[in-house]
Amino acid sequence: MNEHEGKSLARRDVLRLMAAGVAGGALLPHIAQAASFSAGHAAMTPRLERMGLQLYTVRSALAKDIEGTIAAIAKAGITELEFFNPFGKDTAWWNALLKQHGLTAPSSHEALPKTDAEWDPIFHRAHEMGHKLIVVPYVGDEYRGSKANWQRLAERLNTGAQKAKAAGLQFAYHNHDFEFAPVDGTTGYEILTTQTDANAVKLELDLYWTVKAGQDPLALMKRWPNRIVAVHVKDAGPAPERKMLEVGAGTLDFKTIIATGRKQGLQHWFIEHDNPTDPIASITASAAAMKKL
Repeated sequence: MNEHEGKSLARRDVLRLMAAGVAGGALLPHIAQAASFSAGHAAMTPRLERMGLQLYTVRSALAKDIEGTIAAIAKAGITELEFFNPFGKDTAWWNALLKQHGLTAPSSHEALPKTDAEWDPIFHRAHEMGHKLIVVPYVGDEYRGSKANWQRLAERLNTGAQKAKAAGLQFAYHNHDFEFAPVDGTTGYEILTTQTDANAVKLELDLYWTVKAGQDPLALMKRWPNRIVAVHVKDAGPAPERKMLEVGAGTLDFKTIIATGRKQGLQHWFIEHDNPTDPIASITASAAAMKKL
């Protein structure tokens, strides 16, 4: 409800009661006060002043036409990007293109390097691109399947996070659904969240994959306040299939999730769809739904 709608509601209620002959109009001040509160509350509800996109969503379009795709992203109302691949272009080229369209790039997905010494050039490029957040997006079987493997990953994330901190960057881990699979009496996600430094290894919560795994994003936010700094926003259809959908086409309550997260440190919300039929149509539909939150 917006402010205009709230005031209209107050007028309608007042006129209705007056027509009904409410004795002495005793209830009218209370109704007006309630309507005024409703209108004021709606007016104070924060809108999403920024809207992000993980570029993986439009990878096929970028492979064909980078400039045209970036223009379409900006046209959809998206204001910030999360990178995953420079597509053969250097940082100066990208910075010029983003500036042309009024876009920023606060975050980047970076594969876990083979050795910790390989973080340095990644962080150097991040600074050149204006990235503030470096996210490990995915790990292979060598870090899954057993408690020992997940613990080894936790150690590597701790090291990467300390190196990122020294470089003046924030560090996070992005989940899929496999982190929540049972392993040796626990889960990979339990190990990663309890055996890493909560102040250094932040979380990028993929809302779709979290729900796909049968988890509740709000429960995770409650358990890890001030740790979830970014979310991937993509919708999920009904159980049991939980088909991946554009924002607003499924079952997730993004308004509540994002509002809750923002109260405890959530900084970025990136639209994403792993395999859209039409990438530009997909991000345009999702962005339109996000604008209504």
